[in-house]
Amino acid sequence: MEDIQFLDVIGNFFMSIIRFVYNLLWGDLIVIPLPHGSSIGLSLLVLILIPTGIYFTLKTRFLPFRLFPKMLKVTTEKKSPNQKNSISGVQALIISTATRVGMGNLVGVVAAISAGGAGAVFWMWVTALLGSSTAFIEATLAQIYKEKDPLYGGYRGGPAYYIHAFFQKTKEKKKRSMIAILFAISGLICWCGISQVIGNSVSSSFTNAFHIPPIYTTAVLVFIAAIIVLRKNATVKVLDIIVPIMASLYFFITLFIILKNIHQLPTVLKQIFSEALGFRQIVAGGFGAVLMNGAKRGLFSNEAGSGSAPCAAAAADISHPAKEGLLQAFGVFIDTIVICSCSAMIMLMTPSKLTASLTGMELLQTAMDYHMGRFGVVFIAVILWLFSFSTFIGILFYARSNVAYLFGDNWLSQTLYKVLALIMLFIGGLQTYTFVWDLGDIGIGMMTIFNMIALIPLSSQALASLHDYEKQEQAKSS
Repeated sequence: MEDIQFLDVIGNFFMSIIRFVYNLLWGDLIVIPLPHGSSIGLSLLVLILIPTGIYFTLKTRFLPFRLFPKMLKVTTEKKSPNQKNSISGVQALIISTATRVGMGNLVGVVAAISAGGAGAVFWMWVTALLGSSTAFIEATLAQIYKEKDPLYGGYRGGPAYYIHAFFQKTKEKKKRSMIAILFAISGLICWCGISQVIGNSVSSSFTNAFHIPPIYTTAVLVFIAAIIVLRKNATVKVLDIIVPIMASLYFFITLFIILKNIHQLPTVLKQIFSEALGFRQIVAGGFGAVLMNGAKRGLFSNEAGSGSAPCAAAAADISHPAKEGLLQAFGVFIDTIVICSCSAMIMLMTPSKLTASLTGMELLQTAMDYHMGRFGVVFIAVILWLFSFSTFIGILFYARSNVAYLFGDNWLSQTLYKVLALIMLFIGGLQTYTFVWDLGDIGIGMMTIFNMIALIPLSSQALASLHDYEKQEQAKSS
């Protein structure tokens, strides 16, 4: 009996630590009062990422707008591999898109609109445009500091490697840096937490759509995932197929819904802009909710600044570091401006009386049922499966470089982490453990903080790379 009580005390202590750190990262650290009872709550991560995004947008001279044609041009370039088993810049973009485009683009956007209204969509867009510049800087640095990968072939890298280089101040080379170690551990914790969330969202959506017991859905999901992730280089080949198909399907189905309800489009756009910028929200005391729900959802969805996508960007075999930076900036555009907006349109073109009392996946499936009948419900369940499955495959690609940084180049550590992630995927499909979800959020929050410690001081190198790239492009055109 005493042993059980002791374990309960330890468990409660552990949970209190998790809640404290979660609230520190994602809770309202500063509350700014506004007229008529409204307020804006600023979390630590918002205070870090939004100013950083503004700073990098200014330093890159409004890169998301100015160089958007260059982003499109780079996606058409063919790979000229220098290393065996290396991947192209576009393949690295596909991997990062696989992890950015996930459950957050579906249920997360719906939650943001439910809490903050249509105006949250506008602030989600603004956050994405700022995040594009941050994504450029971190991806370019990942390319500058990438290393050859002796296990998988090609290249590897990411924040752990450029953080290590930043703190390598002595001539005597150290094997590891403490901040880089903390970043790598945070990443592995985050991706384990996300694995459980993926398992839970897939099993619950299939239960809602097809009434399939979670054990069957989860067993099939884990079995297919294991076949792919436990093979040496199957990840990129699978994502090359899944990601373009799932993103295109979701986009074109949404486009069909918009065209079907084209008469509503002016009203919906007016609602988005008026609620984002209008005085009615300030007077009603809801402006803070509109602004922060959009900003937080944008930051969480596109992951710019967290250091996740650079783990894929470093693996690209590309002719200039800035090109990969442009590709990853374009990835933020695809995630938030395109895919998240698709979810927003589905939601905002549905009569509010049908969705008033609903939340989460049930709300989105109800909206799709209104637009497309039973097919819509099934479609959302299948597309969520694809989004979630590709996210799981993608995060295990990210994990390669972090595992290698922590434990060296050996197959044992790589395989053990994959097995751990598969176990978390299975557990998540059968049972919801909220603290593990919080652990995932803590992981991505800590990654962001450790990433920023080196990202801002090293950004001058990424900006120099951008200047060099633009100089070469001007020389070609002259």
